[in-house]
Amino acid sequence: MATPRPRIRAIPLRPLFLLLLVPLIYSVSRLHLWAPERGLCLPPPAAPKRPDRLVLGPAAGQGRPDRLQCLGLKALNKIGISSAGNYSREHISFVTVFTTYSSEPAGDGKVSSDAVTVGNHSYGKIERSMAILYTFISFIQVSMPRSNVIILTDPNSKLSITQGSATLLPIDGNYSRGNLMLQRIKSYIAFLEQKLVEVERVEDFNHFVLTDSDIAVVDDLGHIFKKYPHCHLALTFRNNKGQPLNSGFIAIRGTRDGISKAVEFFKQVLEAYSLKYMKASHMLGDQLALAWVVKSHLPSAFGKFSKHEAFTGEVNGASVVFLPCAIYNWTPPEGAGQFHGMPLDVKVVHFKGSRKRLMLEAWNFYNSTSMLSDTLCLILKSGRTKYDF
Repeated sequence: MATPRPRIRAIPLRPLFLLLLVPLIYSVSRLHLWAPERGLCLPPPAAPKRPDRLVLGPAAGQGRPDRLQCLGLKALNKIGISSAGNYSREHISFVTVFTTYSSEPAGDGKVSSDAVTVGNHSYGKIERSMAILYTFISFIQVSMPRSNVIILTDPNSKLSITQGSATLLPIDGNYSRGNLMLQRIKSYIAFLEQKLVEVERVEDFNHFVLTDSDIAVVDDLGHIFKKYPHCHLALTFRNNKGQPLNSGFIAIRGTRDGISKAVEFFKQVLEAYSLKYMKASHMLGDQLALAWVVKSHLPSAFGKFSKHEAFTGEVNGASVVFLPCAIYNWTPPEGAGQFHGMPLDVKVVHFKGSRKRLMLEAWNFYNSTSMLSDTLCLILKSGRTKYDF
């Protein structure tokens, strides 16, 4: 007779699973106790290193008939710089506000330890700013040789200019970094009030284009004053809800009426800045104030900014033509995003932000080729990258 086998008692699985899991939970909890608090005791993430030379990419807008077409760095459309016979012959002065922020005299030949090299030249911080200013003047000399440049600056600045078409005009004020955009409006008002006195004593007159110094004028701008003969001012707009108007390009008719209307306009912008936007970033307050003044008097303008077509309107008694940034203040977008190329009728390229190296590289390239259209291809193919200054 077979002997019965002893029955083995089954061990419940759930208690066994929990028994095995407890040491793991304990170990994780100990690690958590010793882990540093979020954001503490950890080194800050390293900032990505920006390229110290041009990075060429595809030329956006290829295949579109209204955009610059490039084959390598050769332009298939010849755009920019009107022929000598097609210049508008309008007298135009470009006006910019510029100062330096160091005890060293600007342009004294010294190169600091933070120097960067562009082409055959090395630049410290001051030298970089001066190189941008000289490049701004040089592009104007090429595209509008009959024009001159007036640099409004701090009387205490040790700034000196050696280019013949540019002159310094010291205007008292607070030119500190945090106050520079506010001071720029004050300097514009003081300059225009001077011109308002002078306009009575001269038979001929100059129109004025108030602009940032990091732009390249690549075609004659006199047609603005011929095409819109009844307008006192010109502003540039873009389809941007937060900052639809860019303060880096403002044109003013050089008649008594045009200058006086511009003075009143800037006084309103200054008042709005002082009352509403002093806490805004020092690089944004003037543009916010500019938009506020326009919206207060001409709210219908904001519905037209998405159409990229010039239009006119009245702002507190001043006749204003609104010009699309895509033509008169063109800036390639940094990094990713929609980018439709460079319009064939572009007049001004604005090297905002980290595009300053690109401005110097573009001028060097133009000097080596004397072909502005090819230079625009270089700008177009390099414009997405954030460079080292």
